Amino acid sequence: MGGVASSAGVGRAGGFRFAGIRPACAAFGLLVTVSSSSAETLPDALVRTYQTNPQLNAERARQRGTDENVPQALAAYRPQLVASLSSGLQAVRNILPDNTVQSATLKPWTIGLTVTQILFNGYKTANNVRVAEFQVKSGREALRNVEQGVLLDAVTAYMNVMANYALSEAQRTNVQVLREIQATTKKRLDAGDVTPTDTAQAESRLSRGLADLNAAEVALAISKEIYKQVIGDPPGQLVAASPVDRLIPTSEGGAVELAGNQHPAVLGAGYDVDVATVSIKLAESALLPTLSVQGSVSRSVQSDPTLTTSQTDQASVIGQLNVPIYDGGTAASQTRQAKEVASQSRMVLEQMRNQTRTAVVSAWVANEGTKVALRAAESEVRAADIALQGVRREAAGGQRTTIDVLNAQQDLTNARTRQIGAQRDRVIASYTLLSAVGRLDVHALNLNTPDYAPDVHYHQVRDAWHGLRTPSGQ
Repeated sequence: MGGVASSAGVGRAGGFRFAGIRPACAAFGLLVTVSSSSAETLPDALVRTYQTNPQLNAERARQRGTDENVPQALAAYRPQLVASLSSGLQAVRNILPDNTVQSATLKPWTIGLTVTQILFNGYKTANNVRVAEFQVKSGREALRNVEQGVLLDAVTAYMNVMANYALSEAQRTNVQVLREIQATTKKRLDAGDVTPTDTAQAESRLSRGLADLNAAEVALAISKEIYKQVIGDPPGQLVAASPVDRLIPTSEGGAVELAGNQHPAVLGAGYDVDVATVSIKLAESALLPTLSVQGSVSRSVQSDPTLTTSQTDQASVIGQLNVPIYDGGTAASQTRQAKEVASQSRMVLEQMRNQTRTAVVSAWVANEGTKVALRAAESEVRAADIALQGVRREAAGGQRTTIDVLNAQQDLTNARTRQIGAQRDRVIASYTLLSAVGRLDVHALNLNTPDYAPDVHYHQVRDAWHGLRTPSGQ
């Protein structure tokens, strides 16, 4: 990379010249591609995150657990079977009217089977099923929302590693240049060409450069660890990423409308309203009668203490109707409570719509701002590089001092730092806007990975009548 050569000599006008000076290349920028078979692109990192991120996998497990609410609610439509068995020892001593004594040691046992079927329970089962299904739909939107957040975290971690690596390289090159300036200044001091002040200025700037390099290396180490935490593996050779403006609506109004229609947070809050609304009817079902039928068969052996019967077989079918009259006000209170919760959920939905709109507008403005900032940073780098070359030529002719060269070098380093930050912010802002709209997912990004479809597990367990193993075999 470009730097200041260590050789220096006295110029014709009594100044000094830097030999081997050349402009620093643009490799500090984040838009440079890497040609390597082992290089990793941002889509590759997002695929690995989508497949292995612990937070995302935990949310998927939570959703699979939510799916089980539906078969649990549907179970009330099905008959309930209970088998019973009892056995023991029983000592019997009977005194008859004629004072005759009968005694025996019995070994009674009873076996029975009872079947209960609910015929009507105030629509409680139907409403329970509806609540469970709305909870599943709300949970899916929550999963989509977490997926968006995790993918955005992965984009941020990826770009931070790239930016911090570029910053450390920029600071390393700056230190190299400052070392050469310091060496040149010392030689000129020995030749009586400059004062000790020039040497002290060069040493001061070198110390600052070393501190900046250390800070950049610390930030790079931290960003690598965060990358490993979010994406799953340490970063390798990363390829430059581009903004995703092609996936973003062309207008701010279109982005706001799209977010209001498809953002998972808004859709999830809408399903929560449905859950709360049906829960009102669920609470009211406690005020309605319930009707059930029960059939049972049993056999009892040696269970008659009069010792006149050795075995008894029974079979029965019983219908039962329960009509609630007064429960102390519990059902009425639960109904009022459900209505208040429904009101709250509607307010939360409206709040979520407002928050989503604010997030979209903020992300839109930020994304547009990064475009301006990046163009300004690129112009600043070009101008600072031209200025540095001019100051060096003037210094070689004796028209500039050491501090002028040091200041120009610092200006270029600062400009490169801002350019790197602007390039990073440009990419992250575009993905943030895509997330605010609600489209940061594997389909919109066209990632090369099988999609996790939560409805597959739902249909696997929805109508399951038995079985302790999960569909995954656990």
